[in-house]
Amino acid sequence: MSAVVADGRWKALALICAGVIGAMACWFSTTAIGPDLVSHWGLSNTQSAWLTNAVQIGFVLGALASSAVNLPDIMPMTRLITIAATLAALANGAVLLEPDFAGLLLARLATGVALAGVYPPALKLMATWFVKGRGLAMGLLVGALTLGSAMPHLLRALGQGLDWRLVVAGASIAALTSACIFGLTVREGPHGFARASFDPRQTLAVLRDRPVRLANLGYFGHMWELYAMWAWFLSFAIAAGQAGDLPFGNASVLTFVVIASGVIGCALGGFLSDLVGRCLTTAGMMAVSGSCAVLICLAWAGPAWVVALIAIIWGISIIGDSAQFSAALTELSDPRLVGTALTMQLALGFALTVVAIWLMPVLATLLGGWRWVFLALMPGPFMGAWAMMRLRGLPQAARMAAGRR
Repeated sequence: MSAVVADGRWKALALICAGVIGAMACWFSTTAIGPDLVSHWGLSNTQSAWLTNAVQIGFVLGALASSAVNLPDIMPMTRLITIAATLAALANGAVLLEPDFAGLLLARLATGVALAGVYPPALKLMATWFVKGRGLAMGLLVGALTLGSAMPHLLRALGQGLDWRLVVAGASIAALTSACIFGLTVREGPHGFARASFDPRQTLAVLRDRPVRLANLGYFGHMWELYAMWAWFLSFAIAAGQAGDLPFGNASVLTFVVIASGVIGCALGGFLSDLVGRCLTTAGMMAVSGSCAVLICLAWAGPAWVVALIAIIWGISIIGDSAQFSAALTELSDPRLVGTALTMQLALGFALTVVAIWLMPVLATLLGGWRWVFLALMPGPFMGAWAMMRLRGLPQAARMAAGRR
């Protein structure tokens, strides 16, 4: 690899990550100000939950639609991401118009649809710049997603006493900045994938491959846990704070620290994935995160710093494997259908998060509080770890990470 290409790929990595941070700030922009919206709109806890789920559902619908027409494989990626980030900014900003609850849900749904045109194509775009070190590059990209998702919580924490509209406006401005980055400064790398022609049957072909199915199953176990924890940790932290002293001053700051700590996990997961293999890394991360889901419930009544320590370890491990499922698909899938395979994986995984996010407050009501709710997340990562170890035993696994399984 020439020095020019080598230098170019690190610049591209930085620009793509910066762009993803900006766009993904729209994801949890209303979750971070949930208490404000409940008060302003007079929402119930169930309605508040659907504001988060509307984004998940919108992402699923957008991803399914784009994969059905093979959009990520037939449209230039930077153009697709630029348009989608702009639409995400506008849809997120519609909350500032203060519509009724139906309009609020529609705005969040549209935000999710738009973000389906940012994240999956960004993964494929990153892969065009990296063959060697792809796991680390993908890990840093998902780290950017993690940081972007956590940013509204930081804005809310820094803006205690300020109008909630500033959080929403800040997220939309960040997404518009993202559109400028992808539209003006980013291009496709030298390791591009072949273009596909429109054929809906190709979407089903992606799902028939056994190694791809196992990688997807691992991802689904991971997703059962991830967004439910991200979406409801603030509520858990508030409830835990009522039971004792809360680290970092308040629940919003603690939530930001826990989610943002995932950036460390993404970098670590990418490094380990390239060093020891995708399957071992993902299985190990899921074993740790699944254990944390149990331990944080057991530690509820203990010292606040113990709860915070477990939460931060959970925040690191719960997302540290995420990018490696995508990296695995870029290596296991038909090169012509990488974009479709990635988008389908994400669509089905995010569909599962809708159920998990809905379930958490239901369980909290049934159990009379938040202490034991996260136990319901534990089966996901352990099932995912099993799937990845099964994948490791297949001969096709040698195609991942230059033979490192």
